[in-house]
Amino acid sequence: MIHKAVKYFCLCCALVALSLLPAVAQQGSGESTSTSNPLIEVLRANGVLSAEDVAKIKQANSAKEAQKRLEDILLSKKVITKEQYDQVLSQEAPSAAPNAPSPVEPVAQSGPTELRPAFLNASLSAQGPPNPTEPGAPSLVEKLPVQDVVSALVPVRVFPVAGLERGKMTPAFKTGGVGLTPYGFIKATMVEDSSSPNGDDFPLPGFVAANTGPNGDPEFHIKARSTRFGSNFEWYDKNPKWTITGKIEADFEGNFNRSDNRNLSSVRSNNPSLRLAWGRLDYKLNDNSTFSAVFGQDWTLYGSSTLPNMLETTGLGIDFGSLYERDPQMRFGYTHKFHGVSIEPEFSFDLPASGVPPSAANISQQLGYGERQGPDSNRPEYQARLVAQFQLDHAPGVPPAQIIFSGFDGRREVNVLSSAVPVAFQAAFPNGAKVGSKQDGWDAEWQLPTRWFTLVGKFYSGADLRWFFAGQLYSFYNDTLGLTGTADATSEDGATTVVFGDRAGVPVVAPQRPVRSEGGFAQIGFPLGRIFHADPNGRNAGWSLYAMYGIDQAKTRDLDKADGSRRYSTMAVGTLNYKLNKWVSFSYEESLYTTHANQELPTLPLFKGFHSREWNDVREEGGPVFSF
Repeated sequence: MIHKAVKYFCLCCALVALSLLPAVAQQGSGESTSTSNPLIEVLRANGVLSAEDVAKIKQANSAKEAQKRLEDILLSKKVITKEQYDQVLSQEAPSAAPNAPSPVEPVAQSGPTELRPAFLNASLSAQGPPNPTEPGAPSLVEKLPVQDVVSALVPVRVFPVAGLERGKMTPAFKTGGVGLTPYGFIKATMVEDSSSPNGDDFPLPGFVAANTGPNGDPEFHIKARSTRFGSNFEWYDKNPKWTITGKIEADFEGNFNRSDNRNLSSVRSNNPSLRLAWGRLDYKLNDNSTFSAVFGQDWTLYGSSTLPNMLETTGLGIDFGSLYERDPQMRFGYTHKFHGVSIEPEFSFDLPASGVPPSAANISQQLGYGERQGPDSNRPEYQARLVAQFQLDHAPGVPPAQIIFSGFDGRREVNVLSSAVPVAFQAAFPNGAKVGSKQDGWDAEWQLPTRWFTLVGKFYSGADLRWFFAGQLYSFYNDTLGLTGTADATSEDGATTVVFGDRAGVPVVAPQRPVRSEGGFAQIGFPLGRIFHADPNGRNAGWSLYAMYGIDQAKTRDLDKADGSRRYSTMAVGTLNYKLNKWVSFSYEESLYTTHANQELPTLPLFKGFHSREWNDVREEGGPVFSF
């Protein structure tokens, strides 16, 4: 009840302030209209208006302009609706125009980025369409937002900067003091790959399978498993400085169902899987400083801040230069707004993991319990990032730019039981053995939106990046240099071979070394509707075009010791999007995925039955996306 009382108090103050602005202006005190209105300070004290909002209102040149600015701010913050404003203002101030035009709402971006809904993403419309069954709700046709400019292209942003604003999410419904807003999309695409030897409906590097058929194993798919659903949550606290939010998100891009009643239809009966599940606390220390904490599964600080805007989202360029991951974590951050720049350092404790594939004899155990080589290190993985956010282009409809640096430090380890130690080494290792390798990396990322184009990208470098979908699918190798009389053993989890040997007559376990790698991508997007001066509210406003190149490369000196067949992979991707309206878009994507062989090997790997230096997949994908 307390939070409702606070909300109603703020609403009343806002409406009274709107009605009093013209009268205050007529007093002719010589100072700015808003400066003589104490209700502005009341709204600020209750967290409705920020210092920037108050300054913006005080800079108005007239009472009418000040009233319009306050109206825009209150409507954008969802403190009042347009209907409430018109109704109350017509009673409080009959002379005011009840049908004044509504403020321009944040313009919707072109392209499929908005179809990864998140109320965290700048000012994008993750709140979904209005509920037509709610009393007084606007018509879906008559009350669509009016835009005065075609938006610049907004980068894919999975992290907020400066914390989350209290009440920013307009809930679809409330229950027990919790606001919920479901969201998601239905995605149906048609896919053709000129070479897909693994049988997947998304690209993977070549030379993973031993060979392909005589024509390269082309495949055709129609897929709907990229469909996604989720819900945002907001819990209301009586202290206006607290913002408490959460998210649960899932899709159907997990494993295909192989239960007996699904064997015949497993190709279209894939299982839902968890993507995100977290709760978040934001505490507003003052107008310029916010502390935040996240608990649950979210995108990783290392590498995930910048993602490519692609139609193909099942793999999203894994091992072709994109680099990202989602982890269970406990994350803490602090944001401070300087003049024109927001700086945010963040630090997290993450689930340690390596992504080492199970052996054929251990698939059921790993599927049942998860891979254990990260948790067997008995320590968390540490991640951190530093973000600087600023306005690069001050034109209307252009989101802020970001420069990002991130890094991580982790470790994987395996155990060998005493019963598995080779006979020749049991006397030296009567209790078994333990061996592992480090995992670390750093990256630099950029998101630079302008009115004419948006440039995003990253460069990364690290050791054992398999878990982050990089490093050409390699993780580590056994370094047997200088060892004699070697013998193999199987790790406790059944997924790794451990090598024992003699070094200068001393029994040892061969050290395991990470495969080092580096790579990145760059993507440029063009808001075609804006470039060609389309009507912001017309059907041609939603055209956009993206071009991207990415590369992921493993270090040759590590590959030679790991007997790796792949040296590096590249992707060149072009995507054309057409946004019919806020909820429906159509996309077509043409791409070339290439893997280059490790030419240091005695024999090159096979492609189409021939020893080849290069594997290629020309891929086409297209179809509609329906969001909600």
